[in-house]
Amino acid sequence: MAAPTLQQPSFLLANLKADSTTKPLLQRCQDLVKIIDEYPAKELHLIFPWLVESVFGSLDGIIAGWNLRLLHSRSNEYNIAMEFLNPSGPMMKLVYKLQAEEYKYEIPVNYLPGPVKACIQEGVLPDCPLFHKKLQFPLSGLLTLNIALNPFEFFMFNFACCLITPKSYPPGQHGSSTDSAYFVLVDTYLKYFLPSEGSVPPSPFSDSRGSVTAPSPRSSSGSFAGYGVHSPSLLKHHIFHQPSVNADPAAQEIWRSETLLQMFVEVWLHHYSLEMYQKLQSPQLALLQYRLSMSSMPYQPYAPPGSGTLHTYQEPFSPTEEHVLVVRLLVKHLHAFSNSLKPEQLSSSPSAHSHTHTSPLEEFKRVVVQRFVQQKLYLFLQHCFGHWPLDASFRAVLETWLSYIQPWRYTGEKTNAQPEQSRTENRTVPDKWESFVQENLLMYTKLFQVFLNRAVRTDLVNAKNALMVFRVAKVFAQPNLAEMIQKGEQLFLEPEHVLHHRQPRGYLTPGQGGSYLSSRQRVVTDMVFRVKSHVYSLEGQDCQYKQMFGTELRGAIMKLIQIIAQARQTAKRISDHSSEVAANNSFLSWFGLGSSELNNTFPGAEPEESGECLKKTHEFLDRALENLCQIFKLNQGQLTQLISNLGSSQDDGNCKQLPDCIQSENGLILTDLGRRQIINGLRRFDVQYQGDPELQPIRSYENALLVRLFYQISSLLNDRFGGHMEALCSRPDFLGRLGRHYLTDPESNSRLKQSPMSRQTVEKSRRPRLSLRPLASYRTLLLLLLLYALGALLCFGPASSTALILAGGFLYGLLMTLFGDKLKTH
Repeated sequence: MAAPTLQQPSFLLANLKADSTTKPLLQRCQDLVKIIDEYPAKELHLIFPWLVESVFGSLDGIIAGWNLRLLHSRSNEYNIAMEFLNPSGPMMKLVYKLQAEEYKYEIPVNYLPGPVKACIQEGVLPDCPLFHKKLQFPLSGLLTLNIALNPFEFFMFNFACCLITPKSYPPGQHGSSTDSAYFVLVDTYLKYFLPSEGSVPPSPFSDSRGSVTAPSPRSSSGSFAGYGVHSPSLLKHHIFHQPSVNADPAAQEIWRSETLLQMFVEVWLHHYSLEMYQKLQSPQLALLQYRLSMSSMPYQPYAPPGSGTLHTYQEPFSPTEEHVLVVRLLVKHLHAFSNSLKPEQLSSSPSAHSHTHTSPLEEFKRVVVQRFVQQKLYLFLQHCFGHWPLDASFRAVLETWLSYIQPWRYTGEKTNAQPEQSRTENRTVPDKWESFVQENLLMYTKLFQVFLNRAVRTDLVNAKNALMVFRVAKVFAQPNLAEMIQKGEQLFLEPEHVLHHRQPRGYLTPGQGGSYLSSRQRVVTDMVFRVKSHVYSLEGQDCQYKQMFGTELRGAIMKLIQIIAQARQTAKRISDHSSEVAANNSFLSWFGLGSSELNNTFPGAEPEESGECLKKTHEFLDRALENLCQIFKLNQGQLTQLISNLGSSQDDGNCKQLPDCIQSENGLILTDLGRRQIINGLRRFDVQYQGDPELQPIRSYENALLVRLFYQISSLLNDRFGGHMEALCSRPDFLGRLGRHYLTDPESNSRLKQSPMSRQTVEKSRRPRLSLRPLASYRTLLLLLLLYALGALLCFGPASSTALILAGGFLYGLLMTLFGDKLKTH
């Protein structure tokens, strides 16, 4: 549409749909910019849902849209899409233009996050205020319920769902890169609507209806009637506590930041139980929250209505690596956003909150992590820890967790410019983060225990897995962090009756007749309530808390240390073996005189298990042991004794034993013990080629033409004289032994016992046959050439030299047949 003219909206939409299949993206965006500028909101309203769907794709995944997750900076369409979807670009201008009017856009309840959908279908008010007062009741019943969202909410919901909606991408393409258009847009939106410096840019259109409704108090029997109850904004209700917030223009703009964050959190971190919505708060948790409301501490955490998690509601939920990377981006930005709070406002008292000196954005920074993210991220990480495969792709989940529990890395200081893995080197955790550690205690203790359970089942010989263990140990070994965690555990385990005696009546200040000692007691009591409220809100009132520094977990740590020591020895053994092979090889290896093992590793080795990677494995595990000893204050002497005992009990003979298995008619079957032995590198099968030895791939030290020629000759002879060969080799006398020496592999029986082969394969490999393939080896050819040259020097002709070589080979076989068994016994 080079020069769009005013026409009926239906024709406008039809023309846009037609252009979407014929015009390139650049021309379509140029037409849309003109349409957005020239058409009134009344007509743009009808094309908005289609436009959002054509950009982000449909919620059912059938329509792929612009494939933002596959659009990279090297693509020609990347800059076009980024400019159109920029927070200050044409698309957002359309959103603001429609936001200034009373337009609503419906989304079926079936496309909402699973717990929200189940909650609505159960007739319970959702916990998230984003979906309050927006339910549309159809005449056909509850099965076709819709949620009516304003343009900004509708846009952000589709944008967030674009990440998790399964789509059929072209073969060989998948969205997992951090330089994709989608990933960069998420980062751009976060920086724009949650700025660390300055304020959120105002909307170009006036809007006084942008408030996000707050959750109203409800009981477990709450119904849809709660949607009609008018309630103020969540931000105003839970943060500001000031009735005059409507007079503040900044408060009218902060709703976009809150909406964006809530939409991201609800869509991306939605794996939590329906029980969270339905359970009544127990009297114990209600008492804790009441006491917290009486506190004078700056932050008053909001505990969600439910307490139990991951018990009743189970939703199929398999986040991808790309999903986790975006969540980590969100976590890192929220830490930077929260840490940009000015120190004087961070230390101000709640009594100052009612004054106009603190802006709504600064108040939002104060509570954004604890109130909006903590609980759902905890459940999200807990699910990933328990269901993610035991491979190196878990690194994305691990770094997300480590990013959350280290907010001091995102304070904007110059030390953050260091490489990621060296930021925590010899850096003491400041005391000001003690309250964060205590109010996120389970993030440190419970998830550490879950990771510990993963680590003991992971192949730590792999350098990438060893790196993850080292990363966790290094983070928790930061000076002062372990002490903070221990203090948080002590506060949680504080008996309730002791708190009643400690707590002074009425929280009197020194000016009101109280004392400074009682003020300190009040602070300690308040800290206890905070920790207990945090644990109970996430794990329920009947949770059995397992101490991170208790005796039970100490035993698990010793088990992990033993496994790390075993992996170190395995990595060292493999590395030493690879070094020996490399040292023994020479320029004659081209002729087959060196080792035939490929890549200087043991058979079946992966690239991560060879060369420099094994040296890195040993280094990572060594440093992980040091950090674990520092965290749990282990006796270095006992640790050394444990490792030395382990090394003495595992000699080379033991390492060459088979994994624990049972014999069946189809071969060997691994037991659970055998699987653990293989995972930890303690024992392994001697994996070898199990097909026809004559059909092995042609080696670099063999002549391809001769291999094929000799195979044809030997196959012809075996087919014609196979019966005679079997009869000869089956004889028990000397001739039978001589025939078996030449026509069978004497080492086949010992090799087959070390490999889980079926009986049919074993019997086939034992059949006598004539093999001429060794004559095609450059090594054999060089040896024959030297022998013929020696014969020529001794004046022997070719025929005489051939006869002497055959006679020598026969005499060698004769001697090996006569004295071979005696030599083996010696």
